[in-house]
Amino acid sequence: MDKVVFLDRDGVINDNTKHVNRPEDLIIYDEAKEGLKSLYNAGYTLFIVTNQGGIELGYITEEDLEKIHRRMVDELKPYCEIRDIKYCPYFYKKSKYRKPNPGMILELAEEYNIDLKESWMIGDRDTDIIAGIKAGCKTAKIGKEYSKADINCKDLKDAADKILEKDRIKS
Repeated sequence: MDKVVFLDRDGVINDNTKHVNRPEDLIIYDEAKEGLKSLYNAGYTLFIVTNQGGIELGYITEEDLEKIHRRMVDELKPYCEIRDIKYCPYFYKKSKYRKPNPGMILELAEEYNIDLKESWMIGDRDTDIIAGIKAGCKTAKIGKEYSKADINCKDLKDAADKILEKDRIKS
């Protein structure tokens, strides 16, 4: 599987000005819906890799997180299909899965036979970009610029446009 995009969730797909601890807290950005649709229609397989330290901290249960993700997948159905979602439940505990560590990306790559050199990691935090770099992906940073990212973007629609433009130039 070569055309893959890994996405952080909070701040990339949905508003995270307040923590998303219940399904009704989930507010998906319109630009995210448009960006995901563009990437999906261009043949990219979409995966979500998200730190969810609120589980270890006791703010949210794994059952609530599953309900939030079910709602997100349902709300995104008219735009795209999310192939799989990985999350790290830890905040304090050392884990190879908590970004900036690339564990979630590497696990998905092995599970789905993904070519990481051809894949993208999109995130709104430097830790997302570092995880993508450690995994061997190209990276797109949303929001405040980060010099280590391959591209910097204002939102997910902008990121999708820039990724698809790079595809056009390459082919």
